[in-house]
Amino acid sequence: MPNAEKGMTRRDFVVAGSGVALAGMVGVAGPKAEAAAANNRVVLVRDGGVLDEAGQPRNNVLQKMLNDAMERLLDVNDAKQAWKQIIRPEDIVGIKTNVWGRLPTPPVLEQYLRTQVIRAGVTADNVAVDDRGVRKDPVFQRATALINVRPMRTHAWSGLGTCLKNHIMFVERPSDYHGDACADLGAVWELPQVKGKTRLNILVMLTPQFHGEGPHSYSEEFVWRYNGLIVGIAPVPVDAIGAQIIEAKREDYFGTNRPISPSPHHIQIAGSKYGLGESDPAKIDLIRLGDSEGSLI
Repeated sequence: MPNAEKGMTRRDFVVAGSGVALAGMVGVAGPKAEAAAANNRVVLVRDGGVLDEAGQPRNNVLQKMLNDAMERLLDVNDAKQAWKQIIRPEDIVGIKTNVWGRLPTPPVLEQYLRTQVIRAGVTADNVAVDDRGVRKDPVFQRATALINVRPMRTHAWSGLGTCLKNHIMFVERPSDYHGDACADLGAVWELPQVKGKTRLNILVMLTPQFHGEGPHSYSEEFVWRYNGLIVGIAPVPVDAIGAQIIEAKREDYFGTNRPISPSPHHIQIAGSKYGLGESDPAKIDLIRLGDSEGSLI
């Protein structure tokens, strides 16, 4: 992929300890400074060839995008090494996806994530991919590690459907978290079945939705081929970068500053109140890979 560049100045990061899984979940193993550097690092990778003429992901391109992102995120030479840093063979892994019919997590990406987890040494019966059934799924009930992957879209209740919001299906009554534009979504990440388990967050930006009108709103007019993935360890920096891109697209489309409504302030609150990463763009270590034209950031 051409035109690899770095956003904010990168701090050197040394992976802590041999045999220690890196991400442990927004609380990386190792010295605090190293943990902060890793948690606040985000990779934005784009490739104009990732979608075919029908708008479906090309497997080989999508896989390369994720591999490249993982290598840069964890400062290693190949994706296999990267996966072994965040997943242990003894882990039980739930891949938390999103099945919203209009803009679901691409099945080819779900399958590739499952494949990479198994290649890292996890047995096939200790890996599950699920969304709305995570509270009852036997693998998720026993999970020691989670991978969180969903498409970015505007949302009538939370402003944006983010990686943070994707864990709401672990809650018995999601409506309990809808108050004040879902301001307290970070609390979901404190639940026993979630806390300390999310090793990787992937915000799918292949065809994100930048505007909606009402619950479950979707229109082809308000999606575009951004051709990207945003990958990070902590959810807040990943979501904050995604929000910046959506805001920029809205301004470009509407010709004026038109803030996301309701405000997706759950992102900032999850960082400041629950320690789920940095929401200030000036403090996020953004690494850009691939196509830069039209990146909006």
